[in-house]
Amino acid sequence: MRYDKFILPAIFTPLLTVVCTSSQQLIAQETGSQQTPAQFIHEHYTKTEHRVPMRDGVKLFTSVYTPKDPEQSYPFMMSRTPYGVAPYGEAYKTRLGPSMLFAQEGFIFVYQDVRGKYMSEGEFVGVRPHIPEKSSGTQIDESTDTYDTIAWLLENIPNNNGNVGTWGVSAPGFYTTHTTIDAHPALKAASPQAPVTDWFLGDDRHHNGAFMLQASFSFLSSYGASRPQPTSRPPGAFRDYGTPDGYQWYLDLGPLTTINEKYLHHDNELWNAMMEHENYDAWWQARTPLPHLHDIKPAILVVGGFFDAQDLYGPLKTYGAYERQNPDGVNHLIMGPWSHGSWSRGDQDRYQDIVFDQKTGPFYREQIELPFFNYYLKGQGTLDLAEATIFISGSNQWKEFDEWPPAASQPSNLYLHAGGGVSFEAPATGGYDEYVSDPGKPVPHTPQIVIRRDDRYVIQDQRFVATRPDVLVYESEALQEDVTIAGELFAKLFVTATGTDADFIVKLIDVYPDTAQYVGPNPQDVQMGGFQLMIRGEVMRAKFRNSFEHPEPMEPGEITEIAFDMQDVGHTFLKGHKIMVHVQSTWFPMLNRNPQQFTDIYHAPADAYQEATHRIYATAEHPSHLQLQILK
Repeated sequence: MRYDKFILPAIFTPLLTVVCTSSQQLIAQETGSQQTPAQFIHEHYTKTEHRVPMRDGVKLFTSVYTPKDPEQSYPFMMSRTPYGVAPYGEAYKTRLGPSMLFAQEGFIFVYQDVRGKYMSEGEFVGVRPHIPEKSSGTQIDESTDTYDTIAWLLENIPNNNGNVGTWGVSAPGFYTTHTTIDAHPALKAASPQAPVTDWFLGDDRHHNGAFMLQASFSFLSSYGASRPQPTSRPPGAFRDYGTPDGYQWYLDLGPLTTINEKYLHHDNELWNAMMEHENYDAWWQARTPLPHLHDIKPAILVVGGFFDAQDLYGPLKTYGAYERQNPDGVNHLIMGPWSHGSWSRGDQDRYQDIVFDQKTGPFYREQIELPFFNYYLKGQGTLDLAEATIFISGSNQWKEFDEWPPAASQPSNLYLHAGGGVSFEAPATGGYDEYVSDPGKPVPHTPQIVIRRDDRYVIQDQRFVATRPDVLVYESEALQEDVTIAGELFAKLFVTATGTDADFIVKLIDVYPDTAQYVGPNPQDVQMGGFQLMIRGEVMRAKFRNSFEHPEPMEPGEITEIAFDMQDVGHTFLKGHKIMVHVQSTWFPMLNRNPQQFTDIYHAPADAYQEATHRIYATAEHPSHLQLQILK
């Protein structure tokens, strides 16, 4: 049956009420019965599709799954997404809600294509700015679209109890954050999960102003493509690489201008905007919701993963903004040992080669997420949830805190020592270490051969680069007792460079004892003895060291302070382990290469890329170090 038969009826009336006839099978069983999730949804829910009108007349495609029991009223659980509410038409989703526990519990589930995406009308704007003072009653942003949708749902979907919850992971997390701004009174609880929050300072597209090349091109080639009219089949991502080797493909690519000239042909609006806004100017500043998170009425549950390669910045900074700007609000932070969005599925008792000794996924879904929404949307149960529930890797323990960072964490400095040492003692005299950074032979970010983004790099053994001459390695003695760090992490380097710009990448690493053994099946024969587990890695583009909005060149040969946020950490370095720090200037092809000259990098020609010598100082006067917080 052709899909266009399902978009004909007028607005204000359901487009379609369907019964799923397919027998979709899933392996995961979260319903607590012998039924598959797909069978459970088919038996207990009715699907309707709607075109919900916004205040400016644009209609947003909205799919609603309502429990078949007419004797009860249910709250709404709503997710707004740029990735499509598929399946469209007769087919049902095979999962509902943040987890299938919600489907079994009973909610009205609402999925909406944001304006300009898939089957919704209007113009799509990536990370659309919030407009705090609107000039007319028809001016829109993501907050007004949410408000108008909730108002429509309350009036048009029967058997609702008048309460609404919102959730979303990644880009849907961005839209969830916006649901809380100038929120409809019926919105009682919201959970931004790994929310995209600032595409320049820390999420997805940039880290501290440095462009995340591989992930951005593979993603934006489809996400930023134009869509003249509503369609259930948007343009696909670029796939014609001709090789599985991303390192070589991006190296052969040359300067960034090649992507537009050869592959995108200046037709991708989001890519074009990225290339025209190299600095943190007004265009970027308008696109973060953080300044607008005040007077928040719904209860908030912010969720993130310490091993999230895409959006670690988002949950930490979103929680912080809610907390600072709403001191009397209900605001919780959950941080687990998770990759991007993995908390919503599976056991999560390990990630790649690292085991966590417990099933962290079910714990979160059963003990935190479902009780949170049940309490605020249904008035069920009691909620004894700490301000911050944090998984401390290494010791593999959940810890509850009254605030984050924890009040019990004491500021401390981890100092680099010339010649390759690291300790909590500042250097008495010291010197420097240096390396030659060659953009033509950049340090790879992963030992794997990958053409598109592969987020596993955050947890891979770092020994594959530790012997390179352009990677400085600083290592402690074996620890005599456990050292737990919990809270903010900053790097402060004192450097010189022979060029006028540079990138500085710092990695904090847990080195396992030589006697460490692999846990579980080991088909790849991974050797855990001496394993270098990256706890956190972050980059700083030096020209933004004083201002992300107004970059400045470095003065060749002049000692310069480079200080930057590496994002929060919760980890125990166990007795017998060592603490290690890597310093380097390339991380390729995840990170675009810096020409090492002060210039517009996005339009720099191929001959702008030059070798440079970088020195890292470790003296009493210029003590390069990491600022961290030790939990006593």
